[in-house]
Amino acid sequence: MQLHHALRLHVAHPIGQSIAFVGAGGKTTAIFQLARELGTKAIVTATSHLGVWQISLADRHVVVESPQDIGEIEAGITLVTGGVEGERTQPVDPDVLNNLREKAKRDGIPLLIEADGARQKPLKAPAAHEPPIPDFVETVIVMAGLGGLGKPISETVFREEEFKRISESASQRVTAEMVVKALTHPEGGLKNIPQGARRVALLNQAETPEMQSIGGKMARELLGQFDSVLVGSLQQNNFQTFERAAGIILAAGASKRFGTPKQLLNWKGKPFVRQAAETALGAGLQPVVIVTGADAEKVENALAGLDVTIVRNENWQSGQASSIVAGVKSLPRNTGASFFLLADQPQIGSDVIQALKEVHAQSLPPILAPLVLEERRANPVLFDRVTFSDLLALTGDVGGRAIFGKHKVEYLPWHDDALLLDVDTPEDYERLKNL
Repeated sequence: MQLHHALRLHVAHPIGQSIAFVGAGGKTTAIFQLARELGTKAIVTATSHLGVWQISLADRHVVVESPQDIGEIEAGITLVTGGVEGERTQPVDPDVLNNLREKAKRDGIPLLIEADGARQKPLKAPAAHEPPIPDFVETVIVMAGLGGLGKPISETVFREEEFKRISESASQRVTAEMVVKALTHPEGGLKNIPQGARRVALLNQAETPEMQSIGGKMARELLGQFDSVLVGSLQQNNFQTFERAAGIILAAGASKRFGTPKQLLNWKGKPFVRQAAETALGAGLQPVVIVTGADAEKVENALAGLDVTIVRNENWQSGQASSIVAGVKSLPRNTGASFFLLADQPQIGSDVIQALKEVHAQSLPPILAPLVLEERRANPVLFDRVTFSDLLALTGDVGGRAIFGKHKVEYLPWHDDALLLDVDTPEDYERLKNL
């Protein structure tokens, strides 16, 4: 995925938003690369000093001392700075910055802001006065260069003593654990991020499969503090996007055809619904939402002690769509995707969920499902956040398949035809018990 796609700027946000870049490991490259990708016009500026070498990366450079100096933004990348002193440009005045923001919003132009410096090293710790991030910024991208891993701190880290302090380590070589701690420290990567701004960690310089694997492990830890984590290479312009994936287990039906609540049938010593919830939790889905309806108290009691969110659907008799809507409404704002799992499929394992998550991170397909025997779609199905508005509009006795015509559906070939079995009859239950 290219940078703008991995950041979801192609769909999730208006083009005229303001984005600040902080940290180290390729900020300047990221800013100008993103500016080129986002369209015919872009404004780049800084609340910190820039090296004069950066001026040549823009199509034009405009020195602006007061808001009155801001003219029309022409096609291409316009770099707006204060005056040039020696080898550095000066930061723009706050009034200029606010006027740039208003112009960007009004004209639908992205405003990209470099908010600190790193002396071209892959890692850094902020100084006491850094980073100067404007309060109006909607997205903050905190960068780190994985090229510094395993190397001496003295060679790869800007402000090494402060980095050691916030990473809580005396190691003389950079480790992945140190970078994670520095990025998630309130005086490190999280410093001065405006309340409500989207937080994105960008782990650059992951050019090899080994480094991408390390970055993926780091991403799972970083998601506790960031809305999204990108792992990849600006040089190759290829990234994976790691986000929170939720699990919604539909367990509201009355099981009229079966004759008894299927959610409570026994599967290897556990109720169906509990087994499904434990699988979702074991696969790292967060949150795991159980939508109950018929026999709600009994189903909820079967989940006692599990870290799940219960959503009771009082309108469950209207059909499956009401349970889907109830589940999606309960999801946190920063949910990147959601799996829908059925309470009558306890045999589904965490392996297929993990595989679908990995494929989704590579390209963010709107809908992703396993394909068994080369031709049969199976559960669980992953729905990206771009589909949520359509899921919320569903009515009646329909499921997520009702929106397949509105979004591109991709498939992951899968080896296990057990995914195809659900329990509609006592005979199905007997077959399931024999798996």
